[in-house]
Amino acid sequence: MPPDRVLSQEEIDSVFRNLREGAEDDDPARKAQPYDFRRPDRIGKDQLRAIHLLHENFARTLASSLSAYLRAYAVVNLVSVEQLSFMEFSQCLPSPSCMISLSMRPYDGNAILEINPALVFPIIEMLLGGGGKSSAKISRGVTEIEQSILEGLYRIVLHDLRAAWQQVCVLDFKIEDFETEPQLLKVMAPNEAVVAISMEVRIGENAGMMNLGIPSIVVKMLRQKFDQQWSVRRTQAGEEEHSRVFRLLKTSSMKLEARLRGATLTVEDLLQLEPGQVLTFDHGLDKPIDCLINGRLKFHGHIVNAGRKRAFHIQNFHGVDA
Repeated sequence: MPPDRVLSQEEIDSVFRNLREGAEDDDPARKAQPYDFRRPDRIGKDQLRAIHLLHENFARTLASSLSAYLRAYAVVNLVSVEQLSFMEFSQCLPSPSCMISLSMRPYDGNAILEINPALVFPIIEMLLGGGGKSSAKISRGVTEIEQSILEGLYRIVLHDLRAAWQQVCVLDFKIEDFETEPQLLKVMAPNEAVVAISMEVRIGENAGMMNLGIPSIVVKMLRQKFDQQWSVRRTQAGEEEHSRVFRLLKTSSMKLEARLRGATLTVEDLLQLEPGQVLTFDHGLDKPIDCLINGRLKFHGHIVNAGRKRAFHIQNFHGVDA
């Protein structure tokens, strides 16, 4: 552009407009993530992943326990772990259903355990001596008599749940109340966040969902314990790896040699040696001999007799007294 050219007003406005747009793009406020102060109990994705791993172990253990208790092949698969409001969680549950309010001592608050009717009634039939293969779908709540029949099932589920959480901290899950309608659950505020854990349970030909809702505020309080648990696990993994490497090395072979260090000799003198001449090693009888392993000095000691063989008696490690 020639230096004597005069910019028009439209070109001047365009320059300033581009400068303003560039400044807005660099504004850090545009990169900020929204934070809902009404939901301070939300937990991070890393902790959700830790809870996911924890309940994968719980699912495997529960599958074995249910197979032994019901004498039928059981499979438990973890489907999802996500954060929902308590209202969203309760709306996802079928109605009617089998729901249990659980205390979580020593922490305040209640967790919710829900087992679908598609799973509950076949289990009741199996516990009463049937095969649990009835094709009839029952859409009603569980009676008090049926609740008492299911006490053994609840005991197994809660035992395995306590054992799974014991890796992080001791949580004493205990039954406090039963309910059949999700809308009647009043253990948490509607907008309170919960960690919703969904598992699919297959027993024989029957399949259904089992859902667990844990208050996010309780999980958030355990964040430090989660961090400690993973650091301990990493340490244990390191120790296990060292043991594995040591087991592999125990059967390997090494070259062991004892060397008597003395005076040096030139090649010229070596070539002039004749039979009958004596070489002075300049090494006292009481002076230790070096023991090398694969060419590296490791021990000091003496040559001794072991029956009809020669042996090396270790006096000390290289640089360390025995």
